[in-house]
Amino acid sequence: MNKEKKYFAEKYYNIRKAIILVGILVMTLLMVAFYLSMYSVGQMKEIISEDFNRQQLVLAKYAANRMENSLDLIKRELLLLNLSPSIQYLEKVSWASRMNTTLSAVKDEGVLEIRFIDSNGKTAYIVDELGMSHVIHGDFCNTDCFEWMHSRENKNRIYACEVTEENERYPGQLIMCLATSTYEQSVDKAYPVATGKLAGVLFFMIDVTRLVEKAVKSIRSGKTGYAWVIDSRGIFLYHPQSELIGKDALSARAMRKPKIAFSQINAIQKEKMLEGKEGTGWYTSGWHRGVEAEMKKLIAYAPIHPRVGPQSFWSVAVVAPLSEVEDAVHSVFIRQFYIQGSILFAIIFGSMYIINFERRWSKALETEVMKKTDDLKSSLEELKKSEEQYKTLVESAEDLIFTVDEKGRFLSMNKCISNFFGRRVEDLVGKTFRNLFSEESAEIQERFVGEVFNTERNVNVKYPVEVGNREYWFSSNFAPLKDEEGKVFAVLGISRDITERKKLEEEQMYNTEKLASLGKLSAGVAHELNNPVAVIVGFSDLLLEKIEPGSKNHEILETIERQALNCKRIVESILSYARCPEVIEYSADVNENIEKVISVVENILITKNITLEKHLTENLPKVRGDSGHLQQVFMNFITNAFGAMKRGGVLTIFTNLNRSGNRVEIIFKDTGHGIKREYKNKIFEAFFTTKKVGEGTGLGLSVSYGIINKYGGDITFETVAEEEDMEKKGTTFKVFLPVASLESGQKTGSN
Repeated sequence: MNKEKKYFAEKYYNIRKAIILVGILVMTLLMVAFYLSMYSVGQMKEIISEDFNRQQLVLAKYAANRMENSLDLIKRELLLLNLSPSIQYLEKVSWASRMNTTLSAVKDEGVLEIRFIDSNGKTAYIVDELGMSHVIHGDFCNTDCFEWMHSRENKNRIYACEVTEENERYPGQLIMCLATSTYEQSVDKAYPVATGKLAGVLFFMIDVTRLVEKAVKSIRSGKTGYAWVIDSRGIFLYHPQSELIGKDALSARAMRKPKIAFSQINAIQKEKMLEGKEGTGWYTSGWHRGVEAEMKKLIAYAPIHPRVGPQSFWSVAVVAPLSEVEDAVHSVFIRQFYIQGSILFAIIFGSMYIINFERRWSKALETEVMKKTDDLKSSLEELKKSEEQYKTLVESAEDLIFTVDEKGRFLSMNKCISNFFGRRVEDLVGKTFRNLFSEESAEIQERFVGEVFNTERNVNVKYPVEVGNREYWFSSNFAPLKDEEGKVFAVLGISRDITERKKLEEEQMYNTEKLASLGKLSAGVAHELNNPVAVIVGFSDLLLEKIEPGSKNHEILETIERQALNCKRIVESILSYARCPEVIEYSADVNENIEKVISVVENILITKNITLEKHLTENLPKVRGDSGHLQQVFMNFITNAFGAMKRGGVLTIFTNLNRSGNRVEIIFKDTGHGIKREYKNKIFEAFFTTKKVGEGTGLGLSVSYGIINKYGGDITFETVAEEEDMEKKGTTFKVFLPVASLESGQKTGSN
């Protein structure tokens, strides 16, 4: 008993000494940590500033790309208009209408007017941004590009003049002209033979500030950052402070704040931006969004390549004050200071508490040790049972579980590895990665093991491996195993064979990208059809005015005009369906959306010999859902019905309100071939389809089910396959959508 008391007295003394030493050590470490945190503030500022500038560079590149796309659109429209017979032959009746059509397409991009000057340079034909046409006589031969257009080698090229404020029609505005020479090379009924002569030159007058503003005005970097644009001469094309637009960027700042040295920004502009380079940096400024003070700003810049004429490049810059970054760093540092102070305060009072009660704790510890000694024997028995359970769990796992040393030699493994390689565990233990895998696969896994030994951290990776002549994909976790001294002596690996899942993911990604590409292509084709349809309608109107009403030719022209307008309506319907909405709606009119979808496909009904019967209940309440999403669902059911009725049939659409008045029911019933029994449980699975390759992706019903389920609705179906009953064959899909409440019906949200 005396020996035990002596043992606990020594134990008590050692514990007390250890507590004091630990307290001193912790306080020392906290002081060192406080000093290091002060030192690291500067480095943290640099890191956050660099990251912030990289984000600004992404914004600058995005804005540059938008401006280049706008200029490409203007060039395409210029060349397209130049091909019109109305312009080449300067048809008195239609030249203004044709210019107006093109102007409406590019007005939002900054085009102010379209002008055509004849080959003699004596007459100008103008349509301005108000849609008014003018014919002006005078001497236009001194126009910059007039001599350029007479050179045959410039045919089908575009000439661009420098951006300038010196324009009689638009004083004070930054104007850039795009022009191309016009030759009589197109043919139509009025001009069946092209002369090939030079007809004149076609101009687009562009408000550069408006074009640039469209791309950069909405840019926000941080809380207050903004963007500005200069051309290759250093002239501001856009700046949030409008008084700087049109001014030389190198001199405008100095004139406004002569006491501040703008050497950094001037160097960036001369050596980087005016050389067409991209990058990041900082400079000293004298103002920012109404705040007049000397401050440091972060800047990211990227070149814009108009790709026309002498305009070699412009440059867009995104800037924000460094104070936004510094405020974030200071807030982090202050929080860290409070945390360290709280920890220090807690340690001091905790130490006092421990010292006051350590004696009582020591006595309790003595009693507890005696009790624990008895419990230890029971714990050892439990440990043996736990070890057996762990071993059983590892051996029965379907994952490859193993341990390897630093050289990649297997120390242990479970039966799953034995089954995977088709060899006994005894034969595999002691082997290396290079004995079991290809050389490249072994190097990959050895690198992961080495990383765990070096960093003492887990490594989670997905990677391909090759065993024999077959390739697999593994999802693995490599974890360090440490000895009593905390040193890593081995690595525990748990690998799962995800080969099949990887193949499915790649197939799903391929089908999804293919479906998105087809959607974009359809919308693009519909958009490109607008111009020829507009030409057909325009010429029909012109010819109708010249033909006597009531004649056979007049009736034929009316038919042409009617069908052309029908084509235009179809194209507009397709564009309306394909265009992504700017706003997500939370309530929608079912009948209205069904009518919109039917307007897109009604011509297909005639070609496929399908009769449409509509029974739409009037005054239905709005349902919960987005109109674009619901149109997508309705279109899927209608196109599936078309596919089921290849030899014609009847498609019936019903809408009504259920008895409880809380759900709207939409029914699509066809008389097609129906769905076979073996397919009934699979039709809502992603990528399942009974159609031939190229005719379907298997996503329509799966996506539709997800959309309806998202808004709290449901989809059911009934079907009779033609093999079961030819008279009753067909499929009926029922869509149930909850009625939208008044509050949800008024909500909107941006995409």
